Amino acid sequence: MGYLARQLSGATDPARDAGWQEAPERKGFFTDTSICIGCKACEVACKEWNGIPLDGLAITGNSYDNTGDLGASMWRHVAFVEQSRERIEAARESGQRLADLGMPAVGEPTSPVVEERAPASLETTAPPPAGYGTLPAPIEGHGPALTDMLATLRDGAGAPPQGPGGVERGGDPGSRGSGPGGPRTSTNGGMVGAVPDFRWLMSSDVCKHCTHAGCLDVCPTGALFRSEHGTVVVQADICNGCGYCVGACPFGVIERRTDASVSVRADDHVPNVGVAQKCTLCYDRLSHDQTPACAQTCPTTSIKFGTHDDMVATAKARVAQLHEQGFTEARLYGANEHDGVGGTGSVFLLLDEPEVYGLPPDPEAPTKRLPEMFRAAGVAGLGLLGAVAISFVGSRT
Repeated sequence: MGYLARQLSGATDPARDAGWQEAPERKGFFTDTSICIGCKACEVACKEWNGIPLDGLAITGNSYDNTGDLGASMWRHVAFVEQSRERIEAARESGQRLADLGMPAVGEPTSPVVEERAPASLETTAPPPAGYGTLPAPIEGHGPALTDMLATLRDGAGAPPQGPGGVERGGDPGSRGSGPGGPRTSTNGGMVGAVPDFRWLMSSDVCKHCTHAGCLDVCPTGALFRSEHGTVVVQADICNGCGYCVGACPFGVIERRTDASVSVRADDHVPNVGVAQKCTLCYDRLSHDQTPACAQTCPTTSIKFGTHDDMVATAKARVAQLHEQGFTEARLYGANEHDGVGGTGSVFLLLDEPEVYGLPPDPEAPTKRLPEMFRAAGVAGLGLLGAVAISFVGSRT
Protein backbone atom coordinates (compact mmCIF):
# COMPACT_ATOMS: atom_id res chain seq x y z
CA MET A 1 0.00 0.00 0.00
CA GLY A 2 1.40 3.39 -0.98
CA TYR A 3 1.96 6.37 1.27
CA LEU A 4 -1.07 8.28 0.03
CA ALA A 5 -3.34 5.23 0.30
CA ARG A 6 -2.19 4.66 3.90
CA GLN A 7 -3.24 8.20 4.76
CA LEU A 8 -6.88 7.46 3.96
CA SER A 9 -7.73 3.91 5.07
CA GLY A 10 -6.42 0.57 6.26
CA ALA A 11 -3.76 -0.55 8.73
CA THR A 12 -0.78 1.73 9.18
CA ASP A 13 1.52 3.32 11.75
CA PRO A 14 0.01 6.80 12.23
CA ALA A 15 3.04 8.32 13.96
CA ARG A 16 5.40 7.22 11.19
CA ASP A 17 3.02 8.49 8.52
CA ALA A 18 2.92 11.83 10.35
CA GLY A 19 6.67 12.18 9.92
CA TRP A 20 8.02 11.01 13.28
CA GLN A 21 11.34 9.34 12.48
CA GLU A 22 12.07 7.59 15.79
CA ALA A 23 8.65 7.38 17.36
CA PRO A 24 8.04 5.13 20.37
CA GLU A 25 5.47 2.36 20.19
CA ARG A 26 1.92 3.57 19.72
CA LYS A 27 0.09 4.05 23.01
CA GLY A 28 -3.57 3.45 23.75
CA PHE A 29 -6.33 2.41 26.14
CA PHE A 30 -8.20 -0.84 26.67
CA THR A 31 -11.48 -0.26 28.51
CA ASP A 32 -12.96 -3.48 29.91
CA THR A 33 -16.60 -2.60 30.58
CA SER A 34 -17.24 -5.97 32.23
CA ILE A 35 -15.42 -4.81 35.38
CA CYS A 36 -16.40 -1.12 35.33
CA ILE A 37 -18.28 -0.22 38.53
CA GLY A 38 -19.38 3.25 37.40
CA CYS A 39 -17.52 5.07 40.18
CA LYS A 40 -16.60 7.97 37.85
CA ALA A 41 -13.13 8.27 39.37
CA CYS A 42 -11.82 8.55 35.80
CA GLU A 43 -14.07 11.56 35.12
CA VAL A 44 -12.85 13.33 38.25
CA ALA A 45 -9.17 12.54 37.66
CA CYS A 46 -9.40 13.76 34.06
CA LYS A 47 -10.99 17.05 35.07
CA GLU A 48 -8.57 17.63 37.94
CA TRP A 49 -5.40 16.91 35.99
CA ASN A 50 -6.39 18.88 32.88
CA GLY A 51 -8.14 21.74 34.70
CA ILE A 52 -11.36 21.18 32.74
CA PRO A 53 -14.28 23.43 33.74
CA LEU A 54 -17.56 22.06 34.99
CA ASP A 55 -20.37 21.58 32.51
CA GLY A 56 -23.25 21.67 34.93
CA LEU A 57 -24.58 19.24 37.53
CA ALA A 58 -28.00 18.57 36.03
CA ILE A 59 -30.06 15.46 36.70
CA THR A 60 -30.60 13.94 33.26
CA GLY A 61 -33.08 11.25 34.32
CA ASN A 62 -30.97 8.72 32.42
CA SER A 63 -30.12 6.32 35.25
CA TYR A 64 -27.06 7.64 37.13
CA ASP A 65 -25.60 9.31 34.04
CA ASN A 66 -25.54 13.02 34.91
CA THR A 67 -22.89 14.05 32.36
CA GLY A 68 -24.70 12.93 29.19
CA ASP A 69 -21.91 12.45 26.70
CA LEU A 70 -18.42 13.50 25.68
CA GLY A 71 -17.73 17.12 24.87
CA ALA A 72 -15.32 20.03 25.15
CA SER A 73 -15.59 19.98 28.95
CA MET A 74 -16.16 16.23 29.39
CA TRP A 75 -13.21 14.20 28.11
CA ARG A 76 -14.21 11.04 29.99
CA HIS A 77 -17.85 10.02 30.23
CA VAL A 78 -19.21 7.07 32.22
CA ALA A 79 -22.40 5.73 30.68
CA PHE A 80 -25.06 3.87 32.69
CA VAL A 81 -27.32 1.67 30.56
CA GLU A 82 -30.24 -0.10 32.24
CA GLN A 83 -31.26 -3.43 30.72
CA SER A 84 -34.09 -5.92 31.24
CA ARG A 85 -33.84 -9.71 31.09
CA GLU A 86 -35.02 -9.70 27.46
CA ARG A 87 -32.30 -7.26 26.40
CA ILE A 88 -29.64 -9.30 28.23
CA GLU A 89 -30.71 -12.47 26.41
CA ALA A 90 -30.73 -10.60 23.08
CA ALA A 91 -27.18 -9.40 23.76
CA ARG A 92 -26.13 -12.97 24.54
CA GLU A 93 -27.62 -14.23 21.27
CA SER A 94 -26.03 -11.49 19.13
CA GLY A 95 -22.66 -12.16 20.74
CA GLN A 96 -23.01 -15.87 20.03
CA ARG A 97 -23.68 -15.11 16.37
CA LEU A 98 -20.41 -13.16 16.24
CA ALA A 99 -18.61 -16.08 17.84
CA ASP A 100 -20.16 -18.47 15.34
CA LEU A 101 -18.68 -16.30 12.57
CA GLY A 102 -15.27 -16.72 14.12
CA MET A 103 -15.12 -13.28 15.76
CA PRO A 104 -13.36 -12.51 17.94
CA ALA A 105 -10.73 -15.24 17.84
CA VAL A 106 -7.45 -15.75 19.64
CA GLY A 107 -4.75 -18.17 18.51
CA GLU A 108 -4.97 -20.90 15.92
CA PRO A 109 -8.45 -22.11 14.91
CA THR A 110 -9.47 -25.37 16.48
CA SER A 111 -11.85 -28.09 15.38
CA PRO A 112 -15.38 -27.53 16.67
CA VAL A 113 -16.53 -29.80 19.48
CA VAL A 114 -19.82 -31.50 18.73
CA GLU A 115 -21.89 -32.03 21.85
CA GLU A 116 -24.32 -34.92 22.11
CA ARG A 117 -27.81 -33.77 22.99
CA ALA A 118 -30.80 -35.69 24.13
CA PRO A 119 -33.68 -36.03 21.67
CA ALA A 120 -36.01 -33.05 21.65
CA SER A 121 -38.82 -35.24 22.93
CA LEU A 122 -36.86 -35.92 26.14
CA GLU A 123 -35.99 -32.28 26.84
CA THR A 124 -38.54 -30.72 29.11
CA THR A 125 -37.36 -27.13 28.81
CA ALA A 126 -34.52 -25.66 26.82
CA PRO A 127 -31.85 -24.24 29.14
CA PRO A 128 -31.65 -20.45 29.11
CA PRO A 129 -28.49 -18.63 28.15
CA ALA A 130 -25.78 -18.33 30.76
CA GLY A 131 -26.25 -15.09 32.62
CA TYR A 132 -25.11 -12.78 35.35
CA GLY A 133 -25.81 -14.44 38.67
CA THR A 134 -22.08 -13.94 39.27
CA LEU A 135 -19.87 -11.16 37.95
CA PRO A 136 -17.32 -12.06 35.26
CA ALA A 137 -13.94 -13.06 36.61
CA PRO A 138 -11.40 -10.23 36.86
CA ILE A 139 -8.22 -10.23 34.83
CA GLU A 140 -5.26 -12.36 35.82
CA GLY A 141 -3.65 -11.23 39.04
CA HIS A 142 -6.73 -9.37 40.28
CA GLY A 143 -8.74 -12.08 42.00
CA PRO A 144 -9.82 -15.71 41.58
CA ALA A 145 -11.39 -16.90 38.34
CA LEU A 146 -15.10 -17.63 38.32
CA THR A 147 -14.53 -21.19 37.17
CA ASP A 148 -12.14 -21.82 40.09
CA MET A 149 -14.65 -20.53 42.64
CA LEU A 150 -17.42 -22.65 41.19
CA ALA A 151 -15.19 -25.72 41.05
CA THR A 152 -14.56 -25.25 44.77
CA LEU A 153 -18.30 -25.13 45.39
CA ARG A 154 -18.88 -28.27 43.36
CA ASP A 155 -16.25 -30.05 45.44
CA GLY A 156 -18.23 -29.23 48.57
CA ALA A 157 -15.99 -26.57 50.10
CA GLY A 158 -18.26 -23.89 51.51
CA ALA A 159 -21.98 -23.36 51.22
CA PRO A 160 -23.32 -22.70 47.73
CA PRO A 161 -24.31 -19.06 47.33
CA GLN A 162 -27.92 -18.24 46.69
CA GLY A 163 -28.98 -16.85 43.33
CA PRO A 164 -32.13 -14.93 42.40
CA GLY A 165 -35.17 -16.40 44.09
CA GLY A 166 -33.06 -18.51 46.45
CA VAL A 167 -31.74 -20.79 43.69
CA GLU A 168 -28.40 -22.30 44.60
CA ARG A 169 -25.44 -21.85 42.27
CA GLY A 170 -22.87 -24.59 41.87
CA GLY A 171 -23.25 -28.29 42.58
CA ASP A 172 -25.37 -30.66 40.52
CA PRO A 173 -27.45 -28.77 37.93
CA GLY A 174 -29.94 -31.61 37.87
CA SER A 175 -30.97 -30.89 41.46
CA ARG A 176 -32.36 -27.48 40.52
CA GLY A 177 -35.07 -26.29 38.20
CA SER A 178 -34.66 -25.14 34.63
CA GLY A 179 -36.37 -22.56 32.50
CA PRO A 180 -36.11 -18.78 32.75
CA GLY A 181 -34.00 -17.84 35.74
CA GLY A 182 -32.58 -21.34 36.18
CA PRO A 183 -28.85 -22.09 36.00
CA ARG A 184 -27.07 -23.89 33.23
CA THR A 185 -23.69 -25.44 32.60
CA SER A 186 -21.29 -23.45 30.44
CA THR A 187 -19.37 -24.97 27.54
CA ASN A 188 -16.20 -25.41 29.59
CA GLY A 189 -17.89 -27.21 32.46
CA GLY A 190 -18.14 -24.17 34.75
CA MET A 191 -21.47 -23.01 36.14
CA VAL A 192 -22.77 -19.51 35.47
CA GLY A 193 -25.67 -18.03 37.38
CA ALA A 194 -29.15 -17.17 36.20
CA VAL A 195 -29.99 -14.30 33.89
CA PRO A 196 -31.11 -11.47 36.18
CA ASP A 197 -34.25 -9.42 35.70
CA PHE A 198 -32.18 -6.23 35.49
CA ARG A 199 -28.61 -5.06 35.07
CA TRP A 200 -26.55 -1.94 34.47
CA LEU A 201 -23.97 -1.69 31.75
CA MET A 202 -21.30 0.80 32.75
CA SER A 203 -18.70 2.06 30.33
CA SER A 204 -16.13 4.85 30.49
CA ASP A 205 -16.06 6.42 27.04
CA VAL A 206 -13.20 8.54 25.71
CA CYS A 207 -11.70 9.87 22.47
CA LYS A 208 -10.80 6.97 20.19
CA HIS A 209 -7.54 8.48 18.81
CA CYS A 210 -8.34 6.89 15.45
CA THR A 211 -5.68 5.61 13.10
CA HIS A 212 -7.35 7.70 10.39
CA ALA A 213 -8.77 10.62 12.35
CA GLY A 214 -11.41 12.63 10.53
CA CYS A 215 -10.93 15.62 12.84
CA LEU A 216 -7.22 15.73 12.05
CA ASP A 217 -7.74 15.35 8.30
CA VAL A 218 -10.09 18.32 7.95
CA CYS A 219 -8.38 20.80 10.30
CA PRO A 220 -7.36 23.80 8.14
CA THR A 221 -4.99 25.43 10.65
CA GLY A 222 -2.89 22.52 11.89
CA ALA A 223 -4.30 22.92 15.39
CA LEU A 224 -4.79 19.15 15.52
CA PHE A 225 -1.63 17.12 15.20
CA ARG A 226 -0.51 13.50 15.45
CA SER A 227 1.84 13.01 18.38
CA GLU A 228 4.82 10.65 18.43
CA HIS A 229 2.68 8.27 20.53
CA GLY A 230 0.10 7.95 17.74
CA THR A 231 -2.47 10.07 19.58
CA VAL A 232 -4.39 13.10 18.28
CA VAL A 233 -3.87 16.33 20.23
CA VAL A 234 -5.46 19.81 19.98
CA GLN A 235 -3.29 22.93 20.18
CA ALA A 236 -5.72 25.43 21.66
CA ASP A 237 -3.59 28.47 20.76
CA ILE A 238 -3.74 27.60 17.03
CA CYS A 239 -7.41 26.54 16.76
CA ASN A 240 -9.59 29.21 15.10
CA GLY A 241 -12.87 27.62 16.19
CA CYS A 242 -14.08 26.84 12.66
CA GLY A 243 -15.75 23.62 13.84
CA TYR A 244 -14.85 21.48 10.82
CA CYS A 245 -13.48 18.81 13.16
CA VAL A 246 -16.79 18.60 15.03
CA GLY A 247 -18.66 17.35 11.99
CA ALA A 248 -15.79 15.16 10.80
CA CYS A 249 -15.58 13.01 13.95
CA PRO A 250 -17.72 9.87 13.45
CA PHE A 251 -17.95 9.40 17.24
CA GLY A 252 -19.12 12.90 18.20
CA VAL A 253 -16.17 13.30 20.57
CA ILE A 254 -14.71 16.72 19.81
CA GLU A 255 -16.65 19.95 20.43
CA ARG A 256 -16.07 23.67 20.82
CA ARG A 257 -16.21 24.92 24.38
CA THR A 258 -18.95 27.43 25.19
CA ASP A 259 -19.18 30.09 27.88
CA ALA A 260 -21.88 27.98 29.54
CA SER A 261 -19.10 25.99 31.23
CA VAL A 262 -18.48 26.75 34.90
CA SER A 263 -14.97 27.78 35.88
CA VAL A 264 -13.08 25.87 38.56
CA ARG A 265 -10.48 28.63 38.87
CA ALA A 266 -10.31 31.30 41.53
CA ASP A 267 -10.66 34.07 38.96
CA ASP A 268 -13.79 32.43 37.41
CA HIS A 269 -12.09 32.37 34.00
CA VAL A 270 -13.21 29.65 31.57
CA PRO A 271 -10.25 28.84 29.29
CA ASN A 272 -10.44 28.14 25.56
CA VAL A 273 -14.01 29.31 24.94
CA GLY A 274 -14.89 28.79 21.28
CA VAL A 275 -11.96 26.42 20.82
CA ALA A 276 -12.25 22.71 19.96
CA GLN A 277 -11.33 20.48 22.90
CA LYS A 278 -11.07 16.74 23.57
CA CYS A 279 -8.97 14.08 25.32
CA THR A 280 -5.23 14.30 24.63
CA LEU A 281 -4.51 10.92 26.25
CA CYS A 282 -2.62 13.07 28.78
CA TYR A 283 0.06 14.04 26.26
CA ASP A 284 1.95 15.98 28.93
CA ARG A 285 2.10 12.89 31.15
CA LEU A 286 3.14 10.61 28.29
CA SER A 287 6.02 12.96 27.56
CA HIS A 288 7.34 12.12 31.05
CA ASP A 289 6.63 8.37 30.86
CA GLN A 290 3.61 8.65 33.15
CA THR A 291 0.27 6.86 32.93
CA PRO A 292 -2.78 8.94 31.92
CA ALA A 293 -4.71 10.20 34.93
CA CYS A 294 -7.88 8.20 34.22
CA ALA A 295 -6.06 4.87 33.92
CA GLN A 296 -3.95 5.53 36.98
CA THR A 297 -6.95 6.29 39.16
CA CYS A 298 -9.26 3.46 37.98
CA PRO A 299 -9.80 1.22 41.05
CA THR A 300 -10.83 -1.92 39.12
CA THR A 301 -8.28 -1.69 36.26
CA SER A 302 -11.23 -1.38 33.88
CA ILE A 303 -9.16 1.29 32.10
CA LYS A 304 -5.82 -0.13 31.06
CA PHE A 305 -3.01 1.77 29.39
CA GLY A 306 0.00 0.55 27.42
CA THR A 307 1.28 0.00 23.93
CA HIS A 308 -1.51 -0.37 21.39
CA ASP A 309 -0.47 -3.88 20.36
CA ASP A 310 -0.42 -5.04 23.97
CA MET A 311 -3.84 -3.52 24.62
CA VAL A 312 -5.37 -5.30 21.61
CA ALA A 313 -3.79 -8.62 22.66
CA THR A 314 -5.06 -8.18 26.22
CA ALA A 315 -8.54 -7.34 24.93
CA LYS A 316 -8.69 -10.44 22.72
CA ALA A 317 -7.53 -12.68 25.56
CA ARG A 318 -10.15 -11.18 27.88
CA VAL A 319 -12.95 -11.79 25.37
CA ALA A 320 -11.83 -15.39 24.96
CA GLN A 321 -11.84 -15.81 28.74
CA LEU A 322 -15.37 -14.46 29.07
CA HIS A 323 -16.62 -16.64 26.22
CA GLU A 324 -15.15 -19.72 27.88
CA GLN A 325 -17.06 -18.82 31.05
CA GLY A 326 -20.34 -18.52 29.15
CA PHE A 327 -20.54 -14.74 28.70
CA THR A 328 -20.91 -14.89 24.94
CA GLU A 329 -22.11 -11.30 24.61
CA ALA A 330 -18.54 -10.02 25.15
CA ARG A 331 -17.13 -8.45 21.99
CA LEU A 332 -14.42 -5.99 20.96
CA TYR A 333 -14.88 -2.51 19.53
CA GLY A 334 -12.14 -0.59 17.74
CA ALA A 335 -9.71 -3.50 17.39
CA ASN A 336 -10.32 -4.06 13.66
CA GLU A 337 -7.62 -2.21 11.74
CA HIS A 338 -9.58 -2.66 8.50
CA ASP A 339 -12.68 -0.76 9.62
CA GLY A 340 -13.64 2.73 8.46
CA VAL A 341 -11.11 4.49 10.70
CA GLY A 342 -8.27 1.96 10.50
CA GLY A 343 -8.88 0.80 14.06
CA THR A 344 -8.80 3.01 17.14
CA GLY A 345 -6.19 3.76 19.75
CA SER A 346 -8.85 3.24 22.43
CA VAL A 347 -10.16 -0.34 22.33
CA PHE A 348 -13.30 -1.39 24.20
CA LEU A 349 -14.76 -4.67 25.43
CA LEU A 350 -18.54 -4.36 25.21
CA LEU A 351 -21.31 -6.55 26.59
CA ASP A 352 -23.90 -5.58 23.98
CA GLU A 353 -24.20 -3.98 20.56
CA PRO A 354 -22.22 -0.74 20.10
CA GLU A 355 -25.42 1.25 19.61
CA VAL A 356 -26.47 0.39 23.17
CA TYR A 357 -23.45 2.36 24.40
CA GLY A 358 -24.05 5.22 21.99
CA LEU A 359 -21.26 4.12 19.65
CA PRO A 360 -21.62 3.91 15.85
CA PRO A 361 -21.62 0.28 14.62
CA ASP A 362 -19.50 1.07 11.55
CA PRO A 363 -17.58 4.32 12.04
CA GLU A 364 -15.99 5.84 8.97
CA ALA A 365 -13.62 8.77 8.52
CA PRO A 366 -15.03 11.27 5.98
CA THR A 367 -11.79 11.11 4.00
CA LYS A 368 -11.90 7.34 3.49
CA ARG A 369 -13.80 7.59 0.22
CA LEU A 370 -11.79 10.44 -1.28
CA PRO A 371 -10.32 8.23 -4.07
CA GLU A 372 -13.81 7.11 -5.09
CA MET A 373 -15.05 10.69 -5.01
CA PHE A 374 -12.16 11.91 -7.18
CA ARG A 375 -12.70 9.06 -9.63
CA ALA A 376 -16.39 9.85 -9.86
CA ALA A 377 -15.62 13.55 -10.36
CA GLY A 378 -13.07 12.66 -13.04
CA VAL A 379 -15.52 10.46 -14.90
CA ALA A 380 -18.19 13.16 -14.68
CA GLY A 381 -15.73 15.74 -15.98
CA LEU A 382 -14.71 13.56 -18.90
CA GLY A 383 -18.35 12.89 -19.68
CA LEU A 384 -19.07 16.61 -19.67
CA LEU A 385 -16.12 17.32 -21.98
CA GLY A 386 -17.29 14.53 -24.28
CA ALA A 387 -20.79 15.96 -24.41
CA VAL A 388 -19.45 19.43 -25.21
CA ALA A 389 -17.21 18.00 -27.96
CA ILE A 390 -20.10 16.04 -29.52
CA SER A 391 -22.31 19.12 -29.37
CA PHE A 392 -19.61 21.23 -31.01
CA VAL A 393 -18.95 18.69 -33.78
CA GLY A 394 -22.69 18.26 -34.35
CA SER A 395 -23.22 22.01 -34.70
CA ARG A 396 -20.44 22.24 -37.32
CA THR A 397 -21.94 19.49 -39.45
